[in-house]
Amino acid sequence: MAFHVFSNAFTEGGTIPRLHSCEGADVSPSLEWRDPPSGTLSFALVMDDPDAPSGLWTHWMLWDIPARVRTLAQGAKRVGVAGVNDFGKPGYGGPCPPAGQTHRYIFRLYAIGAAALSLSAGAKRRAFDAAIAGKVVGEAVFMGRFHR
Repeated sequence: MAFHVFSNAFTEGGTIPRLHSCEGADVSPSLEWRDPPSGTLSFALVMDDPDAPSGLWTHWMLWDIPARVRTLAQGAKRVGVAGVNDFGKPGYGGPCPPAGQTHRYIFRLYAIGAAALSLSAGAKRRAFDAAIAGKVVGEAVFMGRFHR
């Protein structure tokens, strides 16, 4: 099997439940993954909206997720280290597209060949991208949609 990530909250390409959006409780969905590549020492996660009016919008970043972990529970806050999203807040910021628009939300789970990244809590996307450069041994992608 190939490295893959999925959620029990919605199907690949399906609608992200309102609970996980700015119109709901704005809690992260549960995620699970299987079959990471050999050499994985930790995981890092990014959730982006490539359809945002201002360009790519980062909703969530987590890193230093231990290699033994295979799930993130709904609303998980005690796993890994959280970065600052493009809303200017640490942790998860749910889908919140302009009214009348449907956007895609891409969850990228990176298998990292290092036990920890040299990155402080609250780092922003540019620092995250620099920290994982050359350390990614695999990537799994999962996509959901949301409409307001």
